[in-house]
Amino acid sequence: MYTRSSLFFSFIRSSTLNSSGSFDFTTRSSTMEGGGGNLDAQIEQLLNLEKQMRLSGDVAGTKKAATDILELCFKAGAWKTLNDQIVVLSKRRGQLKQAVTAMVQQAMQYIDQTPDIETRIELIKTLNNVSAGKIYVEIERARLIKRLAKIKEEQGHIAEAADLMQEIAVETFGAMAKTEKIAFILEQVRLCLDRQDYVRAQILSRKISPRVFDIDASKEKKKPKEGDGVVEEAPADIPSLLELKRIYYELMIRYYIHNNDYLEISRCYKAIYEIPSVKENPAQWIPVLRKICWYLVLSPYDPMQSSLLNSTLEDKNLSEIPYFRLLLKQVVTMEVIQWTALWNTYKAEFENEKSMLGGSLGDKAADDLKQRIIEHNILVVSKYYSRITLKRLAELLCLTMQEAEKHLSDMVVSKALVAKIDRPIGIVCFQTSKDSNNVLNSWAMNLEKLLDLVEKSCHQIHKETMIHKAALKA
Repeated sequence: MYTRSSLFFSFIRSSTLNSSGSFDFTTRSSTMEGGGGNLDAQIEQLLNLEKQMRLSGDVAGTKKAATDILELCFKAGAWKTLNDQIVVLSKRRGQLKQAVTAMVQQAMQYIDQTPDIETRIELIKTLNNVSAGKIYVEIERARLIKRLAKIKEEQGHIAEAADLMQEIAVETFGAMAKTEKIAFILEQVRLCLDRQDYVRAQILSRKISPRVFDIDASKEKKKPKEGDGVVEEAPADIPSLLELKRIYYELMIRYYIHNNDYLEISRCYKAIYEIPSVKENPAQWIPVLRKICWYLVLSPYDPMQSSLLNSTLEDKNLSEIPYFRLLLKQVVTMEVIQWTALWNTYKAEFENEKSMLGGSLGDKAADDLKQRIIEHNILVVSKYYSRITLKRLAELLCLTMQEAEKHLSDMVVSKALVAKIDRPIGIVCFQTSKDSNNVLNSWAMNLEKLLDLVEKSCHQIHKETMIHKAALKA
């Protein structure tokens, strides 16, 4: 009975070693047809050897025999045979995980060397079917799906490419590098946006926490402890964490533009503005800062919007674009803004930014800008007046009485303002109504403050009197 070593070396004698140290079974002729029989015979020999190695539990020998079969088919240009052998080897009884992993990784190197696109797709589909449901080749399967989706996208099948990418949940892959996971999810989001599936794009984007981009990459690299899972290195074509941060926020801007959520768009641009590579280059941060200013002004009044407005106004870089500094200053200052004067001043700048605001959105943004100025003016009036006639309010806003009433009502409905309109007499009241308990409580607090002041005054008078008497006795 032959031992494992004698079987292996008896097979070696029937073949030769090439310069790279791997078996050279290529005695084929220059054409595929002339060497077909010889190729089948060599594959049969290697299959017998692989069986012996597999049954005897020789991991290295099984991997070697399996990968040599694939290499033999590749060198012979027998792509159909290669696909068949991948399926046959993966389905053999008791096939070792290491052998399947080695085969998939070996065959993935042949994808770029396929003669045509159909052969490439067929090879990727074969490897995808072999790796499906096998956790030890989940990373390879994800990369295969990504390549197949890219091919489908290049062919114009966006929906099919998006469906392929959504089959893979890379967030559960423990051995995949963090940057590769993020890049894969971002690709899923991009394809969903391209097919205008905004609901699914939002769901997928929530798999990425924005805080992950603020982690110091240098502190993350540490030697894994014994027993920990080994995390693979990300491929060379995967962008860095800061580049992924920019891609993430650019995709989120596309999503928020669809929903006309100006405040979130400005926050996304703010995050891009904070990237070191952007902030160090004036050619990059000036356009981004301009966009931040425009979208903040377009955002409805909100505590978050007010906070971002003030923080942006304190940015020293804003002095490089004084027009926008003046614009933010006007919005922050509690004074009525004349819409006609403002529009005449910034119309040219707004037209330049229309490409940023996006074709059909440009006209709507102009209307929204006017709406924000009207809302700002109403808030200013409410700060200075407790009661005002609707006619006078319309004059201050440069609107008709009907338009002024409509804008005021919209702000009351959105709870941005508290106001009541007495339509028969045409008076707007900005004071909130108080019940008897609130009135009594306010009176009690005022009386308490008054008594405290009287007590402190008496104490000071008594103190001064005592000091004066002591001075006279001396």
